Amino acid sequence: MFHPQPPAVSASQLSSRELRRALDALHALGDCCAGSDDLARRGIEHLPRLIGSDLTTLVVCDIESGHRIVRPEGLLSRRATEVFDHYFHEHPLVRAHSRNAHAVTTRISDLIRPAEFHRLPLYNDYYRPIRIEHTMAMPIHVDARFLVSFVFNRSGSGFSERERNLAEVLRPHVANLYRYSVAIDQSSAMSADAPALRAALALTPREREVLDWVAAGKTNRDVAAILGASPRTVEKHLERIYEKLGVETRTAAVMRAARQDKPLG
Repeated sequence: MFHPQPPAVSASQLSSRELRRALDALHALGDCCAGSDDLARRGIEHLPRLIGSDLTTLVVCDIESGHRIVRPEGLLSRRATEVFDHYFHEHPLVRAHSRNAHAVTTRISDLIRPAEFHRLPLYNDYYRPIRIEHTMAMPIHVDARFLVSFVFNRSGSGFSERERNLAEVLRPHVANLYRYSVAIDQSSAMSADAPALRAALALTPREREVLDWVAAGKTNRDVAAILGASPRTVEKHLERIYEKLGVETRTAAVMRAARQDKPLG
């Protein structure tokens, strides 16, 4: 059974030493930050020094597609990635944080009792093989489609209430740094590839819909059935999409358009 997520906390609940360490971590994350990739790298490097973690990642969850991107890349096997995605919408933290503008730093144990968690296929098929027992997520961006979080994982003891409080005090400031880093990315992208981005923005709603289904791995026949159109009509839409984006393949079109949509990198 799922329990309400924990309440927000204030800096007054932390000691002066903990606050100094938190400020040092924020300085390390934000000083001359060069963009979202840089913020992800710094967070993965510095946050575990503040909050003990065997495995720290930055994850981007696409709520619509049920797919998760993990930073650093290559950390998890393809099999582990597929298993997580299989249980994506059943994950306690995904359920608690997705499309939740008031999401706060939360441990899985805040939402579901350990004994219940250990009975979930998610635990036995995903967490047990990678030897993770405890997980805590710090959501730094939530909108209608994406959930972005720094995630802390441990195999030994669970995360304490003070560790959660420390992460929660940091969270809104890390979220501000994230928004700043994305603005840097967008500025750089517009300068480097402004024609392509303008072309992506010029797609009609129907062309965008076709491209979204292609990005989800659907064939032309699949897209036609979903949209109630003929495969030939879908092909015509794709031809116009390729022309607008200046590409020649489905994969290139998806990658070119995705540059304006992704919240990270």
